[in-house]
Formats: sequence, C-alpha cells, structure tokens
Amino acid sequence: MSRHRQLRVEALARVEGEGALRIVVAEGRVERAELNIYEPPRFFEAFLRGRGYTEPPDITSRICGICPVAYQTSACNALEQACGITLDQPLAELRRLLYCAEWISSHCLHIYLLHIPDFLGYPDAIALAADHRERVEQGLAVKKAGNTLFELIGGRAIHPINIRVGGFYSVPEPTDFGPVTELLRRALDDAVQTARWAAGFDFPDLELDYAFLAATESDRYAITTGDVHTSTGLRFPAAEFPHHVVEQQVPHSTALHATLDGERYLTGPLARYTLNYQQLSPFARQVAAEIGLGTECRNPFRSILVRAVEVVYAIEQSLTLIADYQRPARAAVPTEPRNATGHGVSEAPRGLLYHRYAIDDDGLVRSATIVPPTSQNQAAIEDDLRSVASNNLELDDAALTTLCERVIRNYDPCISCATHFLSIDRVHR
Repeated sequence: MSRHRQLRVEALARVEGEGALRIVVAEGRVERAELNIYEPPRFFEAFLRGRGYTEPPDITSRICGICPVAYQTSACNALEQACGITLDQPLAELRRLLYCAEWISSHCLHIYLLHIPDFLGYPDAIALAADHRERVEQGLAVKKAGNTLFELIGGRAIHPINIRVGGFYSVPEPTDFGPVTELLRRALDDAVQTARWAAGFDFPDLELDYAFLAATESDRYAITTGDVHTSTGLRFPAAEFPHHVVEQQVPHSTALHATLDGERYLTGPLARYTLNYQQLSPFARQVAAEIGLGTECRNPFRSILVRAVEVVYAIEQSLTLIADYQRPARAAVPTEPRNATGHGVSEAPRGLLYHRYAIDDDGLVRSATIVPPTSQNQAAIEDDLRSVASNNLELDDAALTTLCERVIRNYDPCISCATHFLSIDRVHR
C-alpha cells in the first residue's frame, strides 16, 4: 500500500484575485505542484485598445489597489517614450517621491499584517496584536506615513488621481510637506526597529539558484525606471524586454508564466537587493549589515529583512527628496501623440512591472502588453513549493500545510497573501 497525499487550496482569501494550489505526493515523491489561478481573465490589455493614449495610467492603476502607482508609472514611462518626451527633473523626482510612498505602505502591509505572524506562530495579525500591540501599532504608524504622502501627492491613498502622462495635474507647495515630514522622521526610527526585531526571527534554510531580474540605475536604487539587469550578466533597455522575457499559457492557470531566455527566474525584493546593493544609501547598507544581510540575499524566508531595509531606504529617500523639493515650474510636460511604440518598466514592491503601448497618429492605443511581477514569479513559487515539500515529507499534514503557506507568503504575491488557505486531503491506497 502506497501513501498518497494532496495539499489543496480551495480558495484564496484577502487577495486581489482568485486562485488555488495543488500539490500531489505519491510514493514518497512530489509529483505535481501547481499554483492554479482560476480567476477569469480581466482583459485589461484588450479593452485598452482604442482608448486615448492618456487613459492607460488611470485605467491600469485599477489592476491593483496595493500598488497602483507602479502601474501608473510603468504606463507613463512607456507612453512618454512613445510620445518622445522627457520629464523635467523636478517632476521625475516628485514621481519618485510618490513611488516611495507606495513602497512604504505596501511593504508595511506585508511585513506586519501578512508575514510576521508566520514567524511568531500566530494565525493572523489580530492575534499578533493581542500579544504585540505596540509592535503592530508601530508598523501601522509607518504605513500611515506612506499613506499620508500618497494622499498629498497623488490625491488619495488608493488609486491616486493626480498622475498623468507628462507629469501631474497639480503639484504641491514646499510648505505642504511639513506635517508628513514629521510623520516620516518618526517612521524612520520605527522602520529601523522593525528591521532589528525581524532579524531575530528563525529563518528556515532555503537558497534559490534562479536568475534574478530587476531594474537598475547607475547612481541610485532603481524605483521609477532604469535598464533591466539580470544576475546572468544581461543589461538591456525596457524596449528589449520582449526579446528576453517570453510569456506562455499553462493548462492549470489563466495567468501567464514567464521565462527569461527560456529559464525560470525571479523578480522582486531579493532580486533588487542582490543586483543593486551598492546603490542603497550608506545608512540603509548599515542597517542591512546590522541585521545580518550581506551584499546579496537568496533565501526567500529572509525576504522580510530585505523589505524592512527597503522601507528604511524609502523613508530616508523621501526625506531627502522633500528637503530638496522646489515646486516645479510646470505640472506636466506637454505631449502630442505620434505613431510609435513605447516601453516602460518600474519596480513595484513585488518586482519589475513592464508595460508596452503602440499608439497611432490620432493618439489611440493600437496594442498594449502588461507583464506584472506576480505572473513572472509564479513558476519560481511552484518550484519552491515542490522543493520544500519534497524535503519535508516527514512532517504531518498540519505542519506541512503551514510550511507551504509560509513559502507562498515569502513572495507577497497579489493572489496568495491570505492566511489559513491551505488544507490537506490524505488518501491511503
């Protein structure tokens, strides 16, 4: 009689999307590990066709309520390239400042409400708060600082309405930043304490050998733009992204899987940190060293530490940008459509986000392509699940379920960031 086990995800709760997970074990071997995204296709790329070229930033921001600025920024980068314009430097810095707000807010949401309970043995953030109230309030205070900055520049904290192709609809006065500056200063101390606290967690051993992919800039940590850089030694502009990254449909998912030159790869905090460590600020590198991170990180369980360092960096960067801020002479660079194709990338909290738009002389979108980080990482997540499950088959059902949940949440995927979503069916044959 052989032993057959199945780990099944019935439905993912508290996520932007609907998905399932299936791991099949037979004869002591993992036969299958599938992340099944069964939500019907949303067809954003299709219904962008025929729209005006100024519309994609607002429309695509609705893809995600957690990282809308990422979609707006990648869309603007692509459309501005197609229109042949370059942002005035003050506008580019203001866009970077808004993006920092998104990093702060998104990373704190993941760290405190979704990830820390895994390390301390709590079922959710509510139970965590019962025993660690001050810590959770500390995390929410940092998130509030990001949300306040969101509202000031973007108009509101969810789906900002102030971003447009060429810049912004309106720009703040320097004096408007006074209250949020105080919040950010306090948040910086809280963020450092968060990183130190997380450094004391127990991290299972797991080292990734995937290729890493991230945006990169020569003079600072890439956030709003950059060339695409890989750990295999490639460096290319956004326009060459389709030559290296190819999407394909898999039978068990409505979401596409991606490969880098035919191989599985990973984007996100681990890739950013490993490829761009030298571009972090001296203070952020100091915090990283203090909490035990080296110049690279390939353990997905330690991704919480990388996110904590990125929060420190984003707050520090925000304070620097605010201190240097002078109200731009104009809110936006005038744009005129032309028959052209534009490509844009930016670094969403979960990884590199690619947009491509072809527009015609009338300013209508002829075609659109969007490659989000979560779909790029799905194959790697499945491979991690297969590896971790294979190496821990001696665990009972409950323990193996918990471990698989942790593996998924390491990546903060938009579709899989809920707690208590796995169940195990055991069948003997």
